[in-house]
Amino acid sequence: MYIPEMEHDSCGIGFIASLKYKRTHKLVSDALTMLQNMEHRGGCGCEPETGDGAGILLQIPHEFFVKECNKIGITLPEKGKYGVGMVFFPKNAVAQEECKTILNLNIMKLGFELLGYRKVPVNPVGIGKTALSNEPYIEQVFITHSKFADDPEVFERKLYVLRRHTTHTVHQSVKENQDQFYIPSLSGKTISYKGQLITYQLRSYFPDLSDPKLMSAFALIHSRFSTNTFPNWKLAQPFRFIAHNGEINTLKGNVNWMKSNQTLLESTIFTKEEIQMLLPICDFSHSDSANLDSVIELLVMGGRSLPHVMMLLIPEAWQGHNEMDQKRKEFYQYHASIMEPWDGPASICFT
Repeated sequence: MYIPEMEHDSCGIGFIASLKYKRTHKLVSDALTMLQNMEHRGGCGCEPETGDGAGILLQIPHEFFVKECNKIGITLPEKGKYGVGMVFFPKNAVAQEECKTILNLNIMKLGFELLGYRKVPVNPVGIGKTALSNEPYIEQVFITHSKFADDPEVFERKLYVLRRHTTHTVHQSVKENQDQFYIPSLSGKTISYKGQLITYQLRSYFPDLSDPKLMSAFALIHSRFSTNTFPNWKLAQPFRFIAHNGEINTLKGNVNWMKSNQTLLESTIFTKEEIQMLLPICDFSHSDSANLDSVIELLVMGGRSLPHVMMLLIPEAWQGHNEMDQKRKEFYQYHASIMEPWDGPASICFT
């Protein structure tokens, strides 16, 4: 009798950025402190040590990864010439190996070079039994591409195709614990540390976040209050572009429209084969925020600027707004014929 879409509440979001674009560890530490102060916006179960989710999105900390990868025999290219994937694997050893085999095959298939894997150190002390029962095995994968690594935008698009194609392939072919396989981030620019945690657990669970060499010029944080889906590791935020607080109350229509429209997708940037690798874009089993992030990602990777995409998806109330500038009103009117609005978010941070 439980109807998850009838649930309503708001999460906690925040961001911090250096106006001088100065990368520091203090900024990361301050963001984690801000996250801890968002605990009142997060949810937890009847077991108080199990949270609905918490996370941080930041720039790839090149100096930190060079130091850590040298310890395990991985030589990284110069900054910006490689991608880092944060990967949630199933704990089941057989399923884990199947997932990794598919990922490795797709890395080769799409012309990437696998530099190596790093097991992400975690400290599960104090984490609730419910969260631990679904805890994934977490590794970081480092890859580069001899043809595209010199062009950050093209490289990012190729990483996007690799991530989605691998995720779809795993879900279609790996039966045992395949739902535990998830790639929170795979990028040459950003990385996400997140999990089914309480805000104050994130810093201690991921020792990486306390290393002085882990630096960034910005960070997005999120404290989750699960509403239209139950808590799990992959639905913690931030996602790849956004941290979202609120409800998308047009979600069912948005997802259905995307499902019907994706058969018409064309691009001068993606090949027809690559477009097929991206599909489906949305998934009813994911949260409203996860689906919104997927559409944002598609449109940004398809060549639009991020501010353009956000105005297209979450327009102001322009109809009947007599004081709005006419050019802006025409912008919204034109884009209303391209994409239906994702209405209802209370607040959203994006990068």
